[in-house]
Amino acid sequence: MTNDAGHEIAEVLGLLVRRTTRARLYGQLTEGLDEALDELTYPVLSGLARTGPCSAADLAREVGLDRSNVTRRADHLERAGLLRREPNPADRRATLLALTDEGQRVVGVTRDRLAAQIQHSLASWAPAEVQSFARQLRRFVEDGPFTSGG
Repeated sequence: MTNDAGHEIAEVLGLLVRRTTRARLYGQLTEGLDEALDELTYPVLSGLARTGPCSAADLAREVGLDRSNVTRRADHLERAGLLRREPNPADRRATLLALTDEGQRVVGVTRDRLAAQIQHSLASWAPAEVQSFARQLRRFVEDGPFTSGG
């Protein structure tokens, strides 16, 4: 690989992960769902779907927010019935955040929407190109600079 390819990939990744890109995507994924779910609360709900029940501090590390932001957003989602607090079996003084059944359903809807958007954007690609891209992207994420060994 040439150094130019590394720079091109870095530039495109920068566009992909910038805050405005994520906020626009989160807004599209959550449109018309529960009013508590928007581009600010979506990362908390989605992160919780990835981690399973966890503390606000652990979820904050997972989603890249500080604990107080996670707690405020979790409060909003809890009032909407999308997540709940439950006792932490390892520490009776602490609580864990967990998705409710409705929270799991809403996450499923957003994941289906995202998959549909991706499929739509790749509709003009040959099926072999799509499969190759999916395999290579997984390899890049698992082996690349995003891993602790990368």
